[in-house]
Formats: sequence, C-alpha cells, structure tokens
Amino acid sequence: MTWIEIHGRLANTALLYTGIMALWGFWRYFRRQGIESNYWGALVIAELLYVLQGSLGAFIWLSGAGVPARGGIHVLYGVVSLMVLPGVFFYTKGEATRRAMMVYAAALLFLVGIALRAMSTGG
Repeated sequence: MTWIEIHGRLANTALLYTGIMALWGFWRYFRRQGIESNYWGALVIAELLYVLQGSLGAFIWLSGAGVPARGGIHVLYGVVSLMVLPGVFFYTKGEATRRAMMVYAAALLFLVGIALRAMSTGG
C-alpha cells in the first residue's frame, strides 16, 4: 500500500467520523444538551485525525511522491480543515452550552463538505 492510498483511506475515515460527529452534535442540540466530556474527547480525536491527514499529505507532497491534480486548492482545503475546530473553540470561548453544541455541529457539517471537496480535488 502506497502513502497516497493511505492518505485516501484516511480521508474516507475523516469524512465518516466527521459526519457521525455532526449527527451526534445535532442530536444533542435537539435534545437540549450541551457539550459533555465524551463529546470534547471525540472533538480532540477529530482534530488529531485531520492533523494526521494533513501531515501525511504534506509528507507526500514534499517528498514528491504525489502532487494533487489541483494542488493549490487541495492544500487550501487541507489548511481550512485544520483550522475549523480550533476556530470554533476560540469563537465559543470553550463554552459547553447548548448554543456551542449547535456551532460545533454546524462546523462539523461544514467539515464534511470541505472533506468532500478536498477528496474531489485530490485526484
């Protein structure tokens, strides 16, 4: 298995995990619940998954093993995906309220779209 194949499969994992996290977030919001410790832990795992994905992508790109079909936009999607969850954390000031739950759920849904676009531009 090549690094590019691992990068692609990790992208599928990130997409599915982020989608599940978004659904979980909306479910908690509509049940009038805020963010609990389990959800915080899952958010950390999501961010680590995107960091691993981005690091592997950077390694592939810098080693010359593969250049995405539309390199610049693919890299931009990767950078944005790394910044979304920390950005939401700073926007909500680390609150665990019901409102923050909705913001995270919406941001995770946005990440699903970013992941799909990144996968389509990666070739």
